Amino acid sequence: MKSRREFIKSMTLGAAGVMATEGSALGAESQKPSSLSVRTDGGYESVPLAKSEVTLGVVQARVRSFNVANRGMIKENLKHFLELIDKAFYYGPRPDILFFHEFPITGWNTWSRKEILSFALELPGEETEEISKKAREYGCYIVFGTYAKDKDWPGHVLSITTIINPKGEIVGKHWKARNIKGVFQGFELFTTSIYDVLDRYVEMYGIDEVIPVTRTPYGNISTTSTQLEPELIRAMAIKGAEIVLRTATGGFTPLDIQASALYNSVYVALANNAYSPENPGFFDDAGSGAGGSVIYGPDGKPIATTDSKFETMITGRIPIAAFRQRHRQPIVHSELYMPVFSKYRSNYPPNLFESYQPDDLKDSGKYLAGKSRWSGKSNL
Repeated sequence: MKSRREFIKSMTLGAAGVMATEGSALGAESQKPSSLSVRTDGGYESVPLAKSEVTLGVVQARVRSFNVANRGMIKENLKHFLELIDKAFYYGPRPDILFFHEFPITGWNTWSRKEILSFALELPGEETEEISKKAREYGCYIVFGTYAKDKDWPGHVLSITTIINPKGEIVGKHWKARNIKGVFQGFELFTTSIYDVLDRYVEMYGIDEVIPVTRTPYGNISTTSTQLEPELIRAMAIKGAEIVLRTATGGFTPLDIQASALYNSVYVALANNAYSPENPGFFDDAGSGAGGSVIYGPDGKPIATTDSKFETMITGRIPIAAFRQRHRQPIVHSELYMPVFSKYRSNYPPNLFESYQPDDLKDSGKYLAGKSRWSGKSNL
């Protein structure tokens, strides 16, 4: 097996950019490695637009977890999710893209790996079939995050943001790029991110899918649930992301969201959870990180905001055709910075979950203890 460096080098040599159709390797039948789609003339790959303007709807929905013994809760949460889609089209602007937060169907709790795998969604699966019906009914894209499982990754718990097109087809399955490590007291997250299995991920899907951009007739869309990593959003913009959809659960840093729009001159939306009662083990506190969903324009100014902590939807109009006509990659003087980046090493190495998947949050904490490359220091 090639090393990560050898593999990436072989995939990127001579790659000046490859035209991509709607979707991505993870959302298409073929999952062969692809070249890195980064152009060197300031432009980026896209598909023809179907509309000159699109309406983005951001739904601020509750998070509702459950005792695993109550398997019927997934169906109840799905039912509520589908009702929210209906509400989004009942009155007012009809969204072309309808965007939800990180866990609207599964919720979040301190479950073990075994427990999550007992209810994590398959993509496609029973739940996405119901969501696809709504996408076809309303002729819109539906974007949402979820715990997921995949037969190609047995035993792994994945956090994936799914993009379903108006035909009801899954055209994007964006894995979470990385989890924070060395921050929580006594535990660590154990969902498998791209960074946690980087070598195998690249071998399976290709280097281009490490930073996925789903190119649609409504604009180039990237998604992420990763916070406080501006380099990730910049890489998306360099690859041609025009609309960046960011999910959160339990809070986020507003400046991080706003700056990512301003610094990269792209549209950025944040879908956070609403006030979420009836979560086993948690207080019904509306002030603990709920609310604040927002849409920012390329100038970093808010297009739509909400002061509510309850379930609601905000909408923003995006003049995508006019934007694309003038938009270029962000200006980055890479020759100045690449020598520094080439020497830098993050606090935790990649591929830590390739050989071992922790049983739960505490086991993950024990497994990752002492694996920092920064002499025991922690950092976001």
